[in-house]
Amino acid sequence: MLSYEAVIGLEIHVHLLTASKLFCSCPATFGAEPNEQVCEVCAAMPGALPRLNERAVELAARAGLALHCALNEVSFFSRKNYFYPDLPNGYQTSQYVPPICEGGYLEVTTGESTRRIGITRIHMEDDAGKCLHGQAGSTLVDLNRAGTPLIEIVTEPDLRSSEEAAACMRQIHALLVYLGVTDGNMEEGSLRCDANVSLRPRGATVYGTRAEIKNINSFRNVQRAIDFEIERQEARLKDGGSIAQETRLFDAARQVTLAMRDKEDAHDYRYFPTPDLPPVLVSGEQIRLWRESLPELPAARARRFVESLGLSREEAAILTVDRPTADYFEQAAGFGGQPRRIANLMAGELLRECASSGLSPDKAKMTPDHLSELARLIEDGALSPRMAHEIFPDLFASGISPGTYIRQRNLAQLSDAGALEAVVDAVLAANPEEAAGYRGGRSKLLSFFIGQVMSRTKGQANPALAKDLLVRKLG
Repeated sequence: MLSYEAVIGLEIHVHLLTASKLFCSCPATFGAEPNEQVCEVCAAMPGALPRLNERAVELAARAGLALHCALNEVSFFSRKNYFYPDLPNGYQTSQYVPPICEGGYLEVTTGESTRRIGITRIHMEDDAGKCLHGQAGSTLVDLNRAGTPLIEIVTEPDLRSSEEAAACMRQIHALLVYLGVTDGNMEEGSLRCDANVSLRPRGATVYGTRAEIKNINSFRNVQRAIDFEIERQEARLKDGGSIAQETRLFDAARQVTLAMRDKEDAHDYRYFPTPDLPPVLVSGEQIRLWRESLPELPAARARRFVESLGLSREEAAILTVDRPTADYFEQAAGFGGQPRRIANLMAGELLRECASSGLSPDKAKMTPDHLSELARLIEDGALSPRMAHEIFPDLFASGISPGTYIRQRNLAQLSDAGALEAVVDAVLAANPEEAAGYRGGRSKLLSFFIGQVMSRTKGQANPALAKDLLVRKLG
């Protein structure tokens, strides 16, 4: 039976993290009362003229540079003509030819596999408003979002699975939040995507007819929507049917895609340069300055953590998931202590407490120097790993120095050989049958004895020293 291959491309829409809208000074913040952040420009009043937000151009350029794109020194805004009630102008102001960025790529990793996915273009545009559908068929229009600055990142049709598409979207989201290009809040619509999906016989080079799934707003739904669409198209093709070029929506409750309308081609939008905006001019010197201002990107930082600090790839990936986490780790490692121990405490205890409290590491009361101090106390034998795990929630919540905390509560690890030897003797005297069993070959009883020592010392015994004493005394 004929086997099919999926061909997937994404169009990722990203709200830029600017204070004001793309072509006016209205606030671009989320959550205001309906139609509260609207002026003559974003409401498209006759005679109102747009003025380009310079900060939006810089953020679009930073995204392009991070995705290895070429930046065009001259780009243009055009009118993309279509009608919808939440589009005040009756057209969208968008870049068409040429856009600000072209020809980049992203290394996308799924499991043990990494593939290079091409970036066709990144262009700037303004967002539409929002239709609020109510009871009895009524529809209200909120123009607060109209004019919010966007970039659209268009990938090549290089993706071959829903898992790869979700990974691509996740990595772009993490990268742009890391750079401060967007806040990345998908619940508020700061990042969403359209997925273009088609099938072709495996081994073929000609693309099949694609369906576009609009406005997917979560990583999980990207994967689910594409999975359903692949199954739908494959079933139709195997039944001898054909695929319509159309726009579809994803019903998250039913886990299905549904037809909305025929899919337009670019010429259907009747693009033409907008007469209200001059060309966007960016000098080579400005591009150089933007490039030099980019921070070390997450992939490069993760490689450095592995190569220079000895972290595993998994640890490095966790610690570079966002910029506050990576910065916190670097600061903690800078205070001394083994980076692996600090990474272990961060990836486990610290990020768990941050998640439960809704804080990022840089907002936590536990400072990087205190985490480093805790790591050193464990390494020096002053505190057992078990005790560190038990007291970590208190340290995180209070912000107290670990050294001060263990002194106030007399929790220092018992590493005095003489004092610990007396505890070991007492444990052996209280368990003669188990001692005889160990000497008779039941070596697993050693764990029992260590547990007894830890119990008598309330977890403060140095486990390595306790083990050495037990082995010696048990012969």
